[in-house]
Amino acid sequence: MVAPARRRPSKTVVQLRVSLIEHTPTIWRRLLVPGEIKLSKLHSIFQAAMGWEGYHLHIFEIGESRYGEPHQEYDNDDIDEETVVLADLITARMRFVYEYDFGDSWRHEVVVESFEPVPLILKFAVCLDGQRACPPEDCGGTYGYAEFLEAIGDPDHEEHEDYVAWVGHPFDPEAFDLAMTNAALQRVR
Repeated sequence: MVAPARRRPSKTVVQLRVSLIEHTPTIWRRLLVPGEIKLSKLHSIFQAAMGWEGYHLHIFEIGESRYGEPHQEYDNDDIDEETVVLADLITARMRFVYEYDFGDSWRHEVVVESFEPVPLILKFAVCLDGQRACPPEDCGGTYGYAEFLEAIGDPDHEEHEDYVAWVGHPFDPEAFDLAMTNAALQRVR
């Protein structure tokens, strides 16, 4: 399967709003990303912005096509994300899905809020805003995360100590640190 090609300006910046689907209250980030990046780098940007480690499989569903990493164990028709550039696939105001960790099934709605030509190349992604902490890696998806929050929020819960030990640090589901998120984005190469 061949990715569709579109004409694009040589330098663009894309504003994206990335939100976890099926989670209330919403966990989201607003990002500026270079339009000229490959989807493989966009995956790394999303991981840094949300606070995950990136060691699970993922997929982008854009239009009628699926993009991801080639994997020996899975025979699929997904387009290799390393071969396509974000700006070639999107238009302003469109929406697409990014799914991370097929076991936990963290599905994200990605809204292209703006897509603009710019005089200078944006070298790194930038987080403009966001709300709430990202669920811990491997917590069991939306329902597992709800159980995790219940247990850590109640010192009398039978699994409280186990979950606190498992996460390994104080966890505030309402916390979002813009400076820390941008520091993580600066490390994405």
